[in-house]
Amino acid sequence: MKKYDVVALGEILIDFTFAGTNSDGKKLYEENPGGAPANCVSAVAKLGGKGAFIGMTGRDSFGEDVRRVLEGLNVDTSGMCYTDSQHTTLAFVSLEPNGERHFSFCRNPGADTQIRPEDLNEEMLKNARIFHIGSLSLTDEPAKSSTLAAIQIVKKAGGLISYDPNYRANLWNGRSDAIPLMKSIFPLADSVKVSDEELALLFGKENCIEDGANKILDFGPTLAMITLGAKGVFYGAKLPDGSRIFGTIGCKDVKVVDTTGAGDSFTGGMLYRLTRRENSFAFTKAELEADLQFANTVASICVTRRGAIPALPTLDEVNAFNK
Repeated sequence: MKKYDVVALGEILIDFTFAGTNSDGKKLYEENPGGAPANCVSAVAKLGGKGAFIGMTGRDSFGEDVRRVLEGLNVDTSGMCYTDSQHTTLAFVSLEPNGERHFSFCRNPGADTQIRPEDLNEEMLKNARIFHIGSLSLTDEPAKSSTLAAIQIVKKAGGLISYDPNYRANLWNGRSDAIPLMKSIFPLADSVKVSDEELALLFGKENCIEDGANKILDFGPTLAMITLGAKGVFYGAKLPDGSRIFGTIGCKDVKVVDTTGAGDSFTGGMLYRLTRRENSFAFTKAELEADLQFANTVASICVTRRGAIPALPTLDEVNAFNK
């Protein structure tokens, strides 16, 4: 038995989300804790799972804010560290009328990139049933080495790896640098979630979604999920008998306010469901599709609210949405 359903490692930051204008027409921004891995484990905890986070913030008010928010969701933050050399990473989020967002980062390099291998909470990693990471912890050292070291600790202890490669152009040294690093984690992962845009980046626009899912599975993962925005999710999976299944699970139409955290909330919802069964990846087609529908619902609720972590739903809200 593992102490934690999900332990996440990676970027934790403050999203300053556009929240209108003042009387002089100046933009107003709302401070919301964020960062993809932090969003994901927060979704797990908000649904009732046992989550923990490993990361680094600056020794500033923003770092205190994100820690306090995670603790308010019962996420174990004993794996979080402070640095005096960098400020907590910040992101300014501009929203289009349809809820789509654009990011501007204050991350040069930012506190989240400064976590060292010796800062890792090994006991927490050894007690992770599923360890979740994104690719933005690979953009800079020492976070890259720490991420790879953490994966090995988890795998040696019998844990599973969940991976969400995330591309933000202004955080990488070009696509030629990003693509091989993003792909490098596929052979180590059990579950991979990518957006349709990231799938095209990684494997080329000429490949259809099923081909892309197949290529991810060829690297070794048991489950590949390609989120399609308002159209839901396409999945590819290996069943216990070695066969592969594919399909698309749609989602209900909702009024979109802010898509920040949509993919992370989906992943959190999916990891929550996977940790409800004794063997997370011993699923039937029907069980997997029910899990994916649940994850779609988590994301659908999230996008109807502003922010990422503040928008995450409870289990009761998810159940009520599907009635």
